Amino acid sequence: MVNQPMDLFSQPPRCRVGKVVKSNSHCDYVVQVDDAQDVVTPPSPEDCGFGQFVSFDNDRRHWAVGLVYNSQLFNPLFLNNGPRLSSEPDPLFTPDLVQETRTLLGIVLVGSFAEGDQGRYGIHGIPRVVVPANTAVYKMTDEEIYQFHRNGEGKSQFSYYSHLLRSGGLFAAQLALQVLTDLVDSHLFSEVEEKALQVLGKELSWKNTLGAIR
Repeated sequence: MVNQPMDLFSQPPRCRVGKVVKSNSHCDYVVQVDDAQDVVTPPSPEDCGFGQFVSFDNDRRHWAVGLVYNSQLFNPLFLNNGPRLSSEPDPLFTPDLVQETRTLLGIVLVGSFAEGDQGRYGIHGIPRVVVPANTAVYKMTDEEIYQFHRNGEGKSQFSYYSHLLRSGGLFAAQLALQVLTDLVDSHLFSEVEEKALQVLGKELSWKNTLGAIR
């Protein structure tokens, strides 16, 4: 990893994406995205897109680092065969009517942060702890992504690759390829490390192509 000037990491306040509402397994969590009913400034679609790094944190501790691998729209009115209004309800006469449509994200945990002699660094793999319900989830900044890909000795690492291919859902290969592309485009790595990531990405892309042909 190359040393980056501090002004590269000049970031606005952290962007909250949402909160944990359930889990499907020890490393597969469902996050409900904040909307205008929850916060003053909800996240944009780009803040919680496919392959986005996120951090699970609350006021007590940091819990885990994850990647968005899936999304779902939850609409309880879908297939509702009951009587319907002939037009959209007027908010003047229905002030308590709340929109129940929500966006849910599937997030695979790929590690966590730790503190060392050289500052914050990443521990890659499946976190040992269980993330509590209602834990806030934040979009990770470039600085946090840089720190996560450093080990305790300050060297670059990408040790969650095989775990991502096993646990990234139906789009695991595409997710890994998206992460590799984003890391190369971020220019947080040295030139030699970027070339290694590019080779890994080309190999994965070739395997996907052969798999599709078969």
